[in-house]
Amino acid sequence: MVKNVDDIIIRTCSRIMVPFLQIFSLYVFAHGHTSPGGGFQGGCIMAASFILLAVAFDIGEAKRRFSEKANALLCCVGVFIYAGAGAVSLLFSSNFLDYSAWRHIIPVGPIMSRYYGMVLIELGVEITVMAVMISIFLDLVTAGDQEAVLEENND
Repeated sequence: MVKNVDDIIIRTCSRIMVPFLQIFSLYVFAHGHTSPGGGFQGGCIMAASFILLAVAFDIGEAKRRFSEKANALLCCVGVFIYAGAGAVSLLFSSNFLDYSAWRHIIPVGPIMSRYYGMVLIELGVEITVMAVMISIFLDLVTAGDQEAVLEENND
């Protein structure tokens, strides 16, 4: 495997860009209800920030900041948030993902309960998409053998 060239310009620019990419990801997520964007697009942008770290530094640095266990946990948490938000509707004899059922839990009207339900759904989608995109990237780069690549980088 080819080692990364120690280029201070690329590393410095990526260190500067990563926080802005992550803030932009949260902006896209937060404004996904009223403008183009939402959980999927925000998750892709968030994953791109971690992928930029892996490209600018190396896989070991990216895995140190975002471990494989944390990645798998976030995949599960995102799906659980999505499914849980839909299952709450079933508890109140509504259809799956009928956000108006949230008014039984949160003391707001049906319009705001739909808003909060959509926010939870989008949050679950963003977390899941981010973790899955990072996992796909790492599997493609390491040909599925991430542990061997990490041991090679440590040598």
